[in-house]
Amino acid sequence: MNQVAERPAPIALDGLDLESFAGRPVAVLGLARSGVALSRFLADRGARVTVYDARPTAELTAQIEALGQRPVRLLLGPQVDPAAVLAGQSLVCTSPSISSRYPTTEPRLRAALGALEAEALVPVVSEIDLFLRLCPALTVGVTGTKGKTTTSALLAAVLATAEPPVVLGGNIGTPLVERLPELSARHRVVLELSELQLPTLSRGTLVAVYTYVSSDHLDRHGTVTAYRAVKRRLAELLPAAGRLVLNADDEVSAAFAQATTAPVARYRRGDPERGGVGTRDGWIVAHGVERLAAVGGGTAMTGPDGRVLPLDEILLPGEHNLRNVMAAVTAGLLFGVAPDGIRAAVANFPGVEHRLEPVATIDGVTFVNDSMGTQPDAVIAALRAFAPPIVLIAGGQTKNLDLSELSAEVARRAAAVVLLGETASEYARLFAAAGARNIEHAQDLDDAVRRAGALARGLAGTSGSATVLLSPAATSFDMFVDYADRGRVFKAAVKRLAEKGL
Repeated sequence: MNQVAERPAPIALDGLDLESFAGRPVAVLGLARSGVALSRFLADRGARVTVYDARPTAELTAQIEALGQRPVRLLLGPQVDPAAVLAGQSLVCTSPSISSRYPTTEPRLRAALGALEAEALVPVVSEIDLFLRLCPALTVGVTGTKGKTTTSALLAAVLATAEPPVVLGGNIGTPLVERLPELSARHRVVLELSELQLPTLSRGTLVAVYTYVSSDHLDRHGTVTAYRAVKRRLAELLPAAGRLVLNADDEVSAAFAQATTAPVARYRRGDPERGGVGTRDGWIVAHGVERLAAVGGGTAMTGPDGRVLPLDEILLPGEHNLRNVMAAVTAGLLFGVAPDGIRAAVANFPGVEHRLEPVATIDGVTFVNDSMGTQPDAVIAALRAFAPPIVLIAGGQTKNLDLSELSAEVARRAAAVVLLGETASEYARLFAAAGARNIEHAQDLDDAVRRAGALARGLAGTSGSATVLLSPAATSFDMFVDYADRGRVFKAAVKRLAEKGL
């Protein structure tokens, strides 16, 4: 009874504002990027912050330094009982990877969170959900299995050509919770949202944009059906005054129209549907796209015959990137961005780091960093984006996905393959069984770059050109901190090779 009496009052999530945290005990679970941002934001709002992370202090030096001199209580290391951390809190805030529903969450923390949620006395909220509850700006959420990073970054560039200030963040690597004090109704916020973040949402965005949805991260979600249900969440949370932007060429995400009463704007290859975007005669064209009521409503402006921009001005390679561009164009029109602004943004958009990123051309061999290509569909799209001959660098830590279609595409499109990491032997077997013949193994990424460069130079033939493509079809965690670390190591290896020559 005493413990119940001493329990601090919870912070109500309904009616939350920036002053709701002052003097209140709040726990932050996880001290990665989101956890650091949450801790700083809450401490700056006057909360009494306790941070928990199962990693030892020695592994968190940079994160601790990033907290500055804020009065944050740190409970770090495997010896800490997470249940004790959660006791006596008015609010519990989580990083994206931490959930009682994820088998990948530390077992003790997962159990403690589950018990807390079963009590339903203390609210548990993710960083992204907290942001959306407090954000005064117009918001766009972008999700899909692949393409969401490119689409989010391009959409931010498109919106930035109009007058309102634009903020880009979310899964793209920038938690936005610390930006809340500066945001206003004038701002436009573009959020890349992952399968980690979507299940934690109780608030949606004004606009939901889908690239395409296949399957991924089955280690967390168990089945393809469960993964797709997670992706559907963004559509389910749309307000009636919002808008759903769907890829009409993708039957999975196209079916998400049934999840909302909000109007739907579709994009597709070929003539556009009414209210959507398509392609015709070498142009991206729109047909009667209605602007959001929040920006004044009415039909979005286009050029003659619905023209928005010519296809030959798109710098991004590959058919999949054309669809990413159409997704961004559709959302830009919803916000009333003029065709000239959209055209300029697309024509000047080089892509995002680690996604089909040209690194260097050495003796006719172009090296491309696609370290974000961790999923079979993404690697297939990357292989189709470049003319042969292609030497593929692949391998890493398995994601337990079906690789049969990828193996067949590797056999068709890759003149040679260099493999590394934990999956190297498995991938060699699968690719060889599908018909790939020129397969080598590398000790590390430096070795892979050297081997791939030599193979590509030998395959260049009369054209004198070839492509070395890092698109791993695997996670990076067996050898690197994350995909960005792997991409940076690849670029450094290419730079060293450029200094020596092939």
